[in-house]
Amino acid sequence: MKIATLQYNIIWEDTSANLEKLSGLVDTLNTDVDLLVLPEMFTTGFSMNSKAIASNGGGEALAWMKQVAQSKSMTITGSVAVKENNQFYNRLYWVQPDGAIHHYDKRHLFRMAEEHHHYTGGKNQVVVDYKGVRFMLQICYDLRFPVWSRNHEELDYDVLLYVANWPEARSEAWYALLKARAIENLSYVIGVNRVGKDGNDISYDGKSAVFDFKGQAIDSHEDHVEGFSIQTLNLQTLKEFRQKFPAHLDADSFSIH
Repeated sequence: MKIATLQYNIIWEDTSANLEKLSGLVDTLNTDVDLLVLPEMFTTGFSMNSKAIASNGGGEALAWMKQVAQSKSMTITGSVAVKENNQFYNRLYWVQPDGAIHHYDKRHLFRMAEEHHHYTGGKNQVVVDYKGVRFMLQICYDLRFPVWSRNHEELDYDVLLYVANWPEARSEAWYALLKARAIENLSYVIGVNRVGKDGNDISYDGKSAVFDFKGQAIDSHEDHVEGFSIQTLNLQTLKEFRQKFPAHLDADSFSIH
């Protein structure tokens, strides 16, 4: 499966401007891919101004994702601010070219930015089966909580996917935790971050990367640089490694409350 990851400088709280910019960037993608991964809150940046930026039912952003997925014959995923039943969610949409749509609401809200005062946390883990590959969907701060992403019999995923606005000041933690999640879950891990500065003058260096099931970085972006990176994931080599090194069979059982 061929994956494209895109890190870029998000225009602060301007959905239309970001979608126009993204349309131009997507048009430069000169190879067919199965999946395009965008950062967290890819139309606004990581804003706590939820009442101003959130749309009902995905709004303009979801409509754009549907159009791109169909016209480019690829699945596209990334998170946006959404209003639903008078609640606000940091929602990751997964939009397929056949019209199928899945979503995951961020569970762990970043209290250091008071995200928990402006958004409602999700309750459900979400795994999507796409072309025979199972993806678990996660958002940014979720990365710090390994129990929520632990691969086990009920989830049984192949790829763990994180979209993020993860600041440069903590980029070493971002990179180390992505690697750790790959090793402990015997899975591929995709982490897509933004670059530039947001409206709060917070800097982001990107460090978007793909790790294999051994914790090896098989793909990474240049720091601070906008653009795509393309990587092919091999499900057969993943299955063979799990057969040779079945550490998951000795994992502890647990429940999440």
